[in-house]
Formats: sequence, C-alpha cells, structure tokens
Amino acid sequence: MNWDIFCRVIDNHGDLGVTWRLACQIAVECGEPVRLWVDDASALAWMAPQGQPGVQLIDWSDPAAVRTAVAGGPVPDVLIEAFGCDPAPELVARFANQPGGIWLNLEYLSAEDFVEGLHGLPSPVMSGPGRGCTKHFFYPGFTDRTGGLLREADLLQRQAAFDRAAWLAAQGIGWHGERIATLFCYEPPALADWLASLCRGARPTRVLVAAGRSAEAVRAVLPQLPADRGALHIDWLPHLPQPDFDHLLWAGDFNAVRGEDSLVRALWAGKPMVWHIYPQDDGVHHDKLGAWLDAMAAPASVRAFHAAWNGSPGAPARPAFDDALLADSAHMVQAARARLLAQDDLLARLVRFVVQKS
Repeated sequence: MNWDIFCRVIDNHGDLGVTWRLACQIAVECGEPVRLWVDDASALAWMAPQGQPGVQLIDWSDPAAVRTAVAGGPVPDVLIEAFGCDPAPELVARFANQPGGIWLNLEYLSAEDFVEGLHGLPSPVMSGPGRGCTKHFFYPGFTDRTGGLLREADLLQRQAAFDRAAWLAAQGIGWHGERIATLFCYEPPALADWLASLCRGARPTRVLVAAGRSAEAVRAVLPQLPADRGALHIDWLPHLPQPDFDHLLWAGDFNAVRGEDSLVRALWAGKPMVWHIYPQDDGVHHDKLGAWLDAMAAPASVRAFHAAWNGSPGAPARPAFDDALLADSAHMVQAARARLLAQDDLLARLVRFVVQKS
C-alpha cells in the first residue's frame, strides 16, 4: 500500500515527532512507501538528521512541491490526517476518485472515557473535494478498545542493550554515579521549588536539561535558586535525534516529560516520571491529566506531585520529592508498562483496521 500522512507543526514539534515515528515504523516494519506532508520540517534536521529510507518528505507549504507530488505521485491507499489538519485539497480530489482508499483522522492521545466510544467511528465528508468519502477516527490510547501506542518492534531489544555510562560519556557528561533526572518541559509552576529541593538534597543529582523551551524555563528560575547549588548539577543538552531522546530517558533515574510523544517514550523507559501536560487556556488539560493518572492507577504521592508540577487547582505548594515518591512512581510506571506491552502497538492496530475497512 501507499501511505500519505499529513501534519501541521503547531507548537513544540510534538505533532511532527509523532508523525515521523509513525512514518518510519510503517516504512521499516511494513516495508511500504510513505509520503509525509509537513508544513515545517525544519526540526527534522536534528530530530532525524539521517532521514529514513522509504519515507519521502513533501513541503506542504510549497505550492510547486504540492503540485508535483499530486501529479507525479501515486494516489494513496491510506490517507492519514494527523490531528485534524485538513489534507491538501488537490490530493483529496484524486483520492476521492479512487475507490477503496482509507481516510483516517489520527487524533491526539488521551485516557479520557470518550476515547473508547469514538475510536473507529465513521465521519462522512459532506463538502469540498472529498465529498462522498468517509473518514474514520483513530484514537491512540491505553486500552484494548483504542488505537494503542506507538512502539517499534525492536524497542525492547535496543533498550536491553543500552549502556548508560557509555552513552553519557559520548554526550560529554561527566557522570560519576549521581542520580540523574532528565527535564523536558514547558514552564512547570513547581520547577523552581523542585530545583531548590535538589540543591538542599542529601543525594547528588545531575539534571540533564533538554534544549529549547525547557532550557529557557530553567534559566528563568535560576535567580531563585541558592547561590550555592549544593547537591544539584545542571547539564545543558543540545537538540537530540529521536533515538538519542530515547537514550536520554533510559539514562534517567527520574524523567520529567511533556506533551504526547515523550509521555509514551517515558512509559516505555519504565522509570519514575512526571508528565507536564500541554496547558490550555480553558483548563481542560487538568481533566485530561486526571484521566491519565486514573488510567495509571497513580498513588496519592504521584498525584500530588503531578498536581503541583502542572499547577492544578488545589495542588500542594511543595509536594514531596523523595525516595518514597520515586518508589511509588516506579511501581506505577512499571505496572503500566507491563500492561501496555501485553497489548498490540498502534501500527499493528492501524494495519488491522485498514485491512478490515478495505
């Protein structure tokens, strides 16, 4: 089959990260050609500097490139519209004239109750060049009644072979056995207090700060930290390719992640973690966070830390960051990881859905 995936880069490259992983997995594990249409692929220069055989990038913002791709390329058998981004009308018009094609709307990841009810539902296209076609909603999720999570077939083998000390040395990080915390975040309300607690801690902690918005957030709160950093050491990372971002999480003893793609990667890493959910003006992200914590069967300590980290209503001012929290979080993540590994991954469910609808 020929696959076309459409993605608009909205913020922080998360949408691009998800669609690039999916495109690569289709090309590698299915051996089928993928065209990834992106309006801003600049982040792939560091996210995937080597590219991926079998994945063709199309500059969706370039009208000439769009015309060439539509006129000179195959009509897709599977058209994936990531996160409701409205694919190129020119391609949709060709797609609509070919019987048997499957059009999927790949939605955002959520653990909320509505996901199971909406996953797989049809949505007739009533206007535009795709009139008469039917889209189907495809919702990633954490249960068997959803679209599952992205997970490469060789993930566990690569993780088992990972050498933390060698990888840290290759990054120029002078690790001497300290606890490692990784930080990939927006601007967590509890960031300054957390870093200050690490300064005062009895155990040396090395915080590896991701480039971009995470680094800006840390630099903004540095004046609030004690002049003597005490037990805290901060390392500033460059932008990392996706495989090395996985390595970063595997190297951590505690991972602070954000958004969607890194949440899934942190779960596969199996380490204690906190999720900084993408904040929304209307506050609905707090409900989404609560639903995920429910799905993870999160204990009270983990819920309190997440509430403070995300600025949830009624959050404690300074939740504990101690061995008990880390043990609770590790148990939660490892139990969830075991459950999720027992399920089919997203690509397996996606291919099965396409075959059923063909």
